[in-house]
Amino acid sequence: MVSLQTPVCDFGSPAVGFSLPDVDGRLWTLEQCRGDNGLLVMFICNHCPYVKSIMDRIVRDTQELLKHGVKSVAIMSNDAVEYPEDSLDNMRRVATELGFSFPYLVDESQQVARAYGAVCTPDFFGYNRDLELQYRGRLDASRKEAAAEDVRRDLFEAMKQVAETGKGPAQQIPSMGCSIKWRE
Repeated sequence: MVSLQTPVCDFGSPAVGFSLPDVDGRLWTLEQCRGDNGLLVMFICNHCPYVKSIMDRIVRDTQELLKHGVKSVAIMSNDAVEYPEDSLDNMRRVATELGFSFPYLVDESQQVARAYGAVCTPDFFGYNRDLELQYRGRLDASRKEAAAEDVRRDLFEAMKQVAETGKGPAQQIPSMGCSIKWRE
């Protein structure tokens, strides 16, 4: 397992269009995923300890962001053949068990992850209402273990600011996680 950090936010970069199936086979596009005040694109998976440690917080924060007009989408781009915990059946099970309020999409070709420049799971891309990148940071201080409950909610606070002002915070702490499992 290779641990990586995300690059700094390239403010204003446009969101990349996509058309990907969710865990039930329904196709979703970028336009269908966006909210009135923004969109959070998350590259996650089922097997990564960094993601597992914050999955309940992802569910909580994405649910609360809906109240601010920010919708979310999760994309799984790992090689599920080499990492069976990331299989479609397991994605469906996790989404159901945790009550995802957002689509959980399969990027089997890995082209969407490459187009976004995703490097790890979790990797968060926060866009404003014009789909301009405003946040590329961590969820909170959690790593392989969840941080204390009372830590600053970096991603939630940043996306709330984006919803209200269209701009993300100037200072952002990179996300850290397992490398995307690229196919040979």
